Amino acid sequence: MVKLCFSTIGCPDWSWDEIIAAAHDFGMDGIEVRGVGREIYAPKAAPFLPENRAATLERLRAAKLSIPCLTTGLPVGDPERSEAAAAECRDYIDLASELGTPYVRVMASDHPGPEPVDLELALRVYRELCDYAAPRQVTPLMETNGELADSARMLRFMQDTDRENAGVLWDVHHPWRFFGETPDETISRLRRYIRHLHVKDSVRREDGTVEYRMMGRGDLPVFDCLRVFADDPRTIFCSLEWVKRWNPDLTEPGIVFPHFAGYMQYFMKKFV
Repeated sequence: MVKLCFSTIGCPDWSWDEIIAAAHDFGMDGIEVRGVGREIYAPKAAPFLPENRAATLERLRAAKLSIPCLTTGLPVGDPERSEAAAAECRDYIDLASELGTPYVRVMASDHPGPEPVDLELALRVYRELCDYAAPRQVTPLMETNGELADSARMLRFMQDTDRENAGVLWDVHHPWRFFGETPDETISRLRRYIRHLHVKDSVRREDGTVEYRMMGRGDLPVFDCLRVFADDPRTIFCSLEWVKRWNPDLTEPGIVFPHFAGYMQYFMKKFV
């Protein structure tokens, strides 16, 4: 079963009240948290401080929304930042456990394309994070980012991790855009590990750079990515990752989010 949400990375100027209202009004099923307003570090954001968590959860329940994933920002495969990244991930795992959120996004690299990264270091840290998260009923999800957007490498990484609570966050854009993989290729290798999806559409300009576009206005084969999960017994969220926090010139979320919701809901009713 596929459900819909958006990442708060797409609405960095919205308050938590505005985020909840928008998710509810646009017919979303959840909210993926990557900061709230100016506070990018979710455990420090006002809705998730210890004194506010009960009220936050009650508001989400009233709006029939969940938080399927918390999204960290530091790469565990960078020797200069891996220790800080691991500490950040542990903070997020603790918060996820308190909120009943099943997943925390982890990155080996913070480059979407095939930049070199220390995968041995990333593997060691990721195993430790899986072990830390297991008794807290949380699954750290390694994202298809950087070298791990190559699904063959990601498959080997998951096999080498060898943990029951290891999983993949499939950013469907990266293997396809940067490694030329078809959705079928990626799914054939990683389906058993995929727990959560990121989507964003784009085109490649003549100079080789990537231009992000609203869903359906680029050439991402998003429907091919989703069809396979239509009859999956698991609940898998498809999250719009509109990277406006890093690209302020992108179209405003008040336009992009309802477009995404309508586009995806039409597809799911008609084809899934």
